[in-house]
Amino acid sequence: MPWLEATGLISGLLCVWLLIRENIWTFPIGLVYAVVSVAVFGRQRLYADVLLSGYYVVMNAYGWYYWLCGGERSVGEALPVTYTPVRIRSWLAVITGIASVAMGYAFDAYTDADLPYWDSATTCMSFAAMWMTARKYIENWVVWLLVDIIAAAVYLVKGIELYAVLYGVYLIMAFMGWRAWHKHLKPVSSSV
Repeated sequence: MPWLEATGLISGLLCVWLLIRENIWTFPIGLVYAVVSVAVFGRQRLYADVLLSGYYVVMNAYGWYYWLCGGERSVGEALPVTYTPVRIRSWLAVITGIASVAMGYAFDAYTDADLPYWDSATTCMSFAAMWMTARKYIENWVVWLLVDIIAAAVYLVKGIELYAVLYGVYLIMAFMGWRAWHKHLKPVSSSV
């Protein structure tokens, strides 16, 4: 279904462009991208990506809420860009590593999944990155860079060329996002 992949490509690019600009509309556009991606990845038997896209639906709703109402700030003030607290960063790294191996093993042993470990690694890293995005932590962009490199290779191998192109562009956009958010960075306490 090339038209479905094209819809994913366009909504995915628009979503990240809005995110770079710290625009709240990134989240409703992200919902469109997530729903389309469920269908595309399901057809390709990339089950970890199907799971991830379902998670994106939930996290886009959470991010929309958090950017509007969450965090410590004055009424009417935008949610600031901050560093991820050290303890949270450490826990995210450990949980992501363990979950990637466990999910890869499960998909390898119990399904007909293709590239189960690579697919699971990008999925678990994306779980962490999307949560960090919703919290407006700047390190989300570094994690997205890693995801984009691996995902583009997976999609090329699977013959999902438009998504491979999309993730190649995401790679560039992740760097742009990091630079743009860095200009608005507000340091936070690392004790959390």
